Amino acid sequence: MQTEGILENNCVSISGNIVEECAFSHKVYGEGFYVFKVSVERLSDNADILPVMISERLIDRNLLKTGAKVEISGQLRSYNNYTDKKSRLVLTVFARDIQIVDEYTIKNPNQIYLNGYICKEPVYRETPFGREISDILVAVNRAYNKSDYIPCIAWGRNARFTSKLSVGSNIRLWGRVQSRAYQKKKDDVIEEKVAYEVSVSKIETVSDDINRENIRD
Repeated sequence: MQTEGILENNCVSISGNIVEECAFSHKVYGEGFYVFKVSVERLSDNADILPVMISERLIDRNLLKTGAKVEISGQLRSYNNYTDKKSRLVLTVFARDIQIVDEYTIKNPNQIYLNGYICKEPVYRETPFGREISDILVAVNRAYNKSDYIPCIAWGRNARFTSKLSVGSNIRLWGRVQSRAYQKKKDDVIEEKVAYEVSVSKIETVSDDINRENIRD
């Protein structure tokens, strides 16, 4: 099975400080996977706190201490977490390479590229201050006939552009992975939640001509 193209359609690179140490997640065919969280600086004074999943075979997890500086490349993956008979989409940065560094070498500490398909009608709206926003759910193919479903959010002219696209449209997008805090009311109790999504900075459609050229290659 060819996986090179599949690996290239979902590329994430982040750098930041570990703010939550490794905890066991699950095991597959005897290989253990762990999760931890990294604080990635924005251009503003804020930071995105992003979950990272890593194989025990990639690095000694005892090195991943709070405060350590890391540079990570991999993919943004999704899976369904079933709790209370409900399914919730969970996103995590799946590490394929990780380096512990003294100083960051990556100029852009948070970048992502996706090539996938719109799998839900885009939702366009305007804020009370007139800011245009479009929510997009993008399906990105993975090896072994699997797919990752990535929530994305576009702004301004990109929001207007995506609002006119239909389900099944093949798109390429660039941006960053962000965490967003929000509140949810349940049984008169307000709960603090965190959502993860891709904030889109650039987006384009993949034309039929490009698809045909790829098939010929």
